[in-house]
Amino acid sequence: MVIGLAGFVTTLDNTVVTVALPTLQAEFGASLATLEWVVTGYVLTFSGFMLAGGRLADVYGRRRALVAGLAVFTAASLAAGLATSAGALVAARLVQGCGAALVLPAMLAVVAVGNDDRRRSVGVAVWMASGAGALALGPVVGGYLVQYLHWSWIFLLNVPLGVLLVALAVAAIPESRDEAASRVDVPGVATSVVALSAGTFGLTFGPELGWASPPIMAALAVGAVAAAVFVTVERIAVGRTGGAPMVDLALFRARAFTGGVLAQVLWGLGVNGVFFFTALFLQGVLGFSPTMSGLAFVPLALLVVVVTPLVPFAERRLGAARTVALGLVMVAAGMAAVAFLRPGDGWADLLPAVCAIGAGSALTMPLGSAVLGAVPESRAGVAGGVFSVAREMSGLFGVAVIGVIVNGSASFSAGYSVGLLVAAGLVVIGAAVSLVTLR
Repeated sequence: MVIGLAGFVTTLDNTVVTVALPTLQAEFGASLATLEWVVTGYVLTFSGFMLAGGRLADVYGRRRALVAGLAVFTAASLAAGLATSAGALVAARLVQGCGAALVLPAMLAVVAVGNDDRRRSVGVAVWMASGAGALALGPVVGGYLVQYLHWSWIFLLNVPLGVLLVALAVAAIPESRDEAASRVDVPGVATSVVALSAGTFGLTFGPELGWASPPIMAALAVGAVAAAVFVTVERIAVGRTGGAPMVDLALFRARAFTGGVLAQVLWGLGVNGVFFFTALFLQGVLGFSPTMSGLAFVPLALLVVVVTPLVPFAERRLGAARTVALGLVMVAAGMAAVAFLRPGDGWADLLPAVCAIGAGSALTMPLGSAVLGAVPESRAGVAGGVFSVAREMSGLFGVAVIGVIVNGSASFSAGYSVGLLVAAGLVVIGAAVSLVTLR
């Protein structure tokens, strides 16, 4: 229950606020740039601090990190709901992201530590299902709250849920930590935060400001330099006597860990990159209403929830590698089918593709459990952080790559179709990687 609810509320805040932007603009008189920060501020700190959050969970305790993250997230949600200016709301969103960056890797570490393969798979399945439900329901829930109550309830509803989750986590989750770790790798934490934050900023604002604009070029350059320094710092930490690097690069020698992370990156590049433009395609090309385009994602989420409990049976029959590969191929097939939709096609034409993507996404569930199970339990927090960062950053990079394809085409429809086929190809490569590495 803790895993499902924590995954739901932190993922929901990625999408729920978008429908409130016109209302916020009217109430605060905020500029479009400020409104963008209401959305991207959360993503920026969420992605930037996630790797550090995973290591902090290993060193100071996974339950402690989970409770601290939930407390920060809940307090920031209260501040966001009570905000009386756009600036205060943006500040609260930045703090919300920091809390979520502690919650997610600690949550995955709790799933990994002390559990056998079956229980680990169930925990990852619950997390994936809750995340899928949050992504699909976010615009629907946000729209209802804004229309019938007040935009502040988008954030205030997190408060009682957060208090409940803190109480449940304290009562039900045993504490665990890396007993060999006595300190935090401060240089590693600092360089990882700079690299991920700068990279997130560049990928988020690149399409709007222009990839050749000074702020974006500077951000991407800082991110690249910080990433190189991070790798160097971690190697030095390994070489020191008693060194405790934040991310032990030896983890990547485990084939299942590296392959699982790479497959996750390819999935994120494809799926998240395309979904960013899907609402525009459904409304601008197929002629769906805003409500219908929002509801188009509901069958996808429902299928993830319905199929996920069946995945352990498929995994026992086929193995993790074949199950994940089958799921990724189904996702790619659904994306390719959408690429061939044309003006005049309706809900019945879209539904089979959506169902393939939903069922296929559920079948990729063993990917997370394979990655977490491939590393020592003492590194479960940072492994969860690496996996989560791969998920978030690949999505941002996918939006940038597919955006270049869409914007460089003669029409949006043509560019979106080409982007879908490119994305489907990336997901198929992810299937091949899964077959080779997850055996």
